[in-house]
Amino acid sequence: MNLNLTLIAQALAFAALIWLIASKIWPPLLAAIEERQKKIAEGLAAADHAQKNLAQAEEKVAEELKAARAKANEIIEHAHQRANQIVDAAKAEALLEAARLKAATQAEIEAATTRAREDLRRQVSTLAVAGAEKLLRREIDANAHKALLDELAGQLAAEAG
Repeated sequence: MNLNLTLIAQALAFAALIWLIASKIWPPLLAAIEERQKKIAEGLAAADHAQKNLAQAEEKVAEELKAARAKANEIIEHAHQRANQIVDAAKAEALLEAARLKAATQAEIEAATTRAREDLRRQVSTLAVAGAEKLLRREIDANAHKALLDELAGQLAAEAG
């Protein structure tokens, strides 16, 4: 066997193998690799897009939470103001009621005082008339007169006390 012939045969076999690989195996392999690269690129782009959407959603959630907290604080402040108004109105109503009750009680006291004075005047006038009758029925004697006046004064003191 000739070494040159062997080298030529191996070179031809190698060339045929290269041609077979380049024409039959390499194109589908490159297509598969390119398809895989495309899918990876699309996945990375989708991940970036999802990351941006997530960041936007988080910002929106933060804004919504901030707005909700502000609204809640506003509602709480409004409730506090309303509670203070109710308390102030209740205080004012209580003061008016107290003033009305005080005036009614004062009027009752004055009426009771007036009735007591009128009753006392009637009693004093009755005692005075009774004393005058006793004086007029007896003979006019200084000692008897003094005793009757003392008795009348005692009765007046007892009635007043």
